[in-house]
Amino acid sequence: MFTRVGDNGGVSTEHPPPEQASSSSESAGTTPPADAPKGASRKLLALLFGVAAIGLALDVVTKVAVVANLEGNPPVKVLGGLFYLDVLRNPGAAFSMATGLTWLLALLAIAVVGVIVWLAPKLRSPGWAVGLGLVLGGACGNLGDRLFRAPGPLQGHVVDFLSFLAPGGQVFPVFNVADSCITCGGILVVLLSLLGRDFDGTIHRKQKADKS
Repeated sequence: MFTRVGDNGGVSTEHPPPEQASSSSESAGTTPPADAPKGASRKLLALLFGVAAIGLALDVVTKVAVVANLEGNPPVKVLGGLFYLDVLRNPGAAFSMATGLTWLLALLAIAVVGVIVWLAPKLRSPGWAVGLGLVLGGACGNLGDRLFRAPGPLQGHVVDFLSFLAPGGQVFPVFNVADSCITCGGILVVLLSLLGRDFDGTIHRKQKADKS
């Protein structure tokens, strides 16, 4: 409300014009810019952790099933030989890489999980939510093996059982559902980055086009 002294010495009060009131509130910082980043919605958080939970559940269920029914037995051909179910214990990373560094891989998986959980409230992209959810579910799946399977905590061997085209990883390293989740999620995140789409919803190519 403004107070104005008239020519006759009287005092009058009136409301400021709408445009001026809006300008004053924006200058005071009460109205955020339209393009200001916002936190992740509940739907995006549900999408991220829902995808992670599904990936983790599939990984755990399939590992329990193949260990109980197939470990120690000859490989089983599925889909006409496209895959073989061949149970192996892997002390290394995804697709049998970096064997002998089990403890370091376990710590790296813990770090990956922590980073994704830290990024989750900042998400504004459904694509990133799906990609990070896949990586989170896969990382938790293999981390569970390294923490709870033999020979001990941070040294546990990951259960791999999918062998492509031939048993024993003759064509491609033996892998599991968690490895597939990590790979697919990583590819999706890289693709979104190449397209200029950030986890906070920013689209860089659109911004460059607007500037030009």
